[in-house]
Amino acid sequence: MTGARRRLGASDLEISPVGLGAWAIGGPWLFGWGPQDDDDSIAAIERAVELGLNWIDTAPAYGLGRSEEVVARALSRLAPSRRPYVFTKCSLVWDAERKVTHSLAPDSLRRECEASLRRLAVEAIDLYQIHWPHPPDGGEEGPIEEAWATLAALRAEGKVRWIGVSNFDAGQLARVSRIAPVTSLQPPYSMVRRGIEEAILPWCAAHGTATIVYSPMGAGLLTGAMTRERIASLPEDDWRKRFSPELREPRLSANLELVERLAAIGARHGRGPGEVAVAWTLAHPAVTGAIVGARNPRQVDGIAGALTFRLAAAEVAEIEAALARRAERIAAAG
Repeated sequence: MTGARRRLGASDLEISPVGLGAWAIGGPWLFGWGPQDDDDSIAAIERAVELGLNWIDTAPAYGLGRSEEVVARALSRLAPSRRPYVFTKCSLVWDAERKVTHSLAPDSLRRECEASLRRLAVEAIDLYQIHWPHPPDGGEEGPIEEAWATLAALRAEGKVRWIGVSNFDAGQLARVSRIAPVTSLQPPYSMVRRGIEEAILPWCAAHGTATIVYSPMGAGLLTGAMTRERIASLPEDDWRKRFSPELREPRLSANLELVERLAAIGARHGRGPGEVAVAWTLAHPAVTGAIVGARNPRQVDGIAGALTFRLAAAEVAEIEAALARRAERIAAAG
């Protein structure tokens, strides 16, 4: 069920088309997904590995260290030959009051790297990524060239195997690539968030930079499980309830109509709408892999089919027509 492996840029890593995202398993924090049971998280990781996902994407900020620690607990239960690659990030830091800030200062990045190595209990991080070039809620760009030179040094020292970035635009990619090659970019990409198609994906394709996209199911919106009732019942500390415009009108009705079309396409193959959404991102030739989050084994079972499921050209065209209708409906609603 693994699907064909794909080379991560110019690295020696051969990754499954889908990787397990560990954002939600961090539990509550500023951009958290609400309460989470660690035993469920560990069981989800074990199930993902069993089904053929061979990489996990996490970050120190997810739960302020908790996600990395849970990943380490899961890894300790797997034989070395079965352990997935571990990708993590840097640039978001927090203080004793759990206030999250952003830093690209070299000494801060080095402290973060050492802390992640300890939490993950690994000798080297397989892919180390700058999480944000600026604070995630906007603000001034940090010293990305200086930060990138620091990551290149960490790689030369053997603390990390490969280096990448997340949430960078094409201009920022071009700037840091003059210092050291960018193994991979991790941007948001889904049917409801397509901004990277115009300039970022072409840049990556032209420069041999892998693209591993996050939120390919629109942060759960495109799974079919996100009904109006489910949205209303989301915990108050679920970031989507506070920050996502896709869960509010006029976008919500148009999005739910889109999910109905995805469900109809998936039903022809015995697949769910979430798997169709992931397959749509993987159909883009510049996309190397998709990060799919899961909080328990049942959710893993619901998305593992995306490892091998691929859309026909006619189905991609059908989805594009549905997306055009969505855009028209949102525009008409003002």
